[in-house]
Amino acid sequence: MYDRLPDRKFDVAGLGNALVDALVLMDDTDFLKAHGFNRGHMTPVDHDRWQAIFREIQKHGVEIQSGGSCGNTIAGLGFLGASAIYAGQVGDDQLGHLFAQRMDEACGQHALRWTRSVSTGKCLSIVSKTDAERTMLTDLGAAVTMDGLGEFDDVVRNSRIVHITGYLLLGEPMATRAEEAMAIGVQEQIPVSLDVADPFVVATVRDRMWHALEEFVDIVFMNEEEATTLTGTTNPEEALAKVAEVVDTVVMKLGSKGSVVVHKGERVEAGVYPVDAVDTTGAGDAYAAGFLFGYVNGWGAAKSAELGARVASMTVGQLGAVVRDGERMQQAIAATQFGA
Repeated sequence: MYDRLPDRKFDVAGLGNALVDALVLMDDTDFLKAHGFNRGHMTPVDHDRWQAIFREIQKHGVEIQSGGSCGNTIAGLGFLGASAIYAGQVGDDQLGHLFAQRMDEACGQHALRWTRSVSTGKCLSIVSKTDAERTMLTDLGAAVTMDGLGEFDDVVRNSRIVHITGYLLLGEPMATRAEEAMAIGVQEQIPVSLDVADPFVVATVRDRMWHALEEFVDIVFMNEEEATTLTGTTNPEEALAKVAEVVDTVVMKLGSKGSVVVHKGERVEAGVYPVDAVDTTGAGDAYAAGFLFGYVNGWGAAKSAELGARVASMTVGQLGAVVRDGERMQQAIAATQFGA
């Protein structure tokens, strides 16, 4: 079991880049080739370019949801039944209000900040009908211009865990916002959780991320490539051991091989729950939601990792990064607790 966490108003508070997810399932090869997009990769675009592509593919049917790595995890926690709350910045526009509505549906609350000077950030995910590969077009917009924590300062102080994603560390002012939130966590003796996010992110801000691990972080999520990039080693096991020297709880996701968790020297492994893949978007975010739900409820590493695997599998088997069916989430919790 984990050490008892303090009783606070919120179980988990998350800070991230608030991005609306627009998801479309289609035969993508000819479309991507015609527009020169690199299949399976993320392409940054401006607002006008994003809107033009969006209008072109609307005929295929587009699903709009709240998104961003941290937003996905916090929404997942909300549908699992945790008292979760999310902060980020959106534009005072249609997509921004839709984002807030989606977070309310998931969590019953949010701590979003609004701006009228920049449009809401958004990610268009084109998901292949053939192999579930996703190609993303991203306009960060208002998500990366948050000039202060505002009321999120008090939210963190009233939470049992604060969750951050590595994407915030890519540039200012969000890197400073992330470090401010993590510093409050340390000051208030609140566990800080960090999902390192992506190998590119790790390679770009390796020194700053390692500093965050040493100074702030209690729980870290990473995959093998992220771990080796972060530590400068070629062996994932060596990388895992190196990170475990500075972070209490290290979660390394192994793809089809499951995951391994090292918590204060105790090592546990978890498998996967195979499913026909529809959309791999947000599988890691979903795993983090399941794991943090177990963590905040004192389950211990093994059951926390098992629930993470179950939620990730459910996510991969649908279109969209968040399992929004609360009943299915409760079934996953029960199966993890009592066996199924």
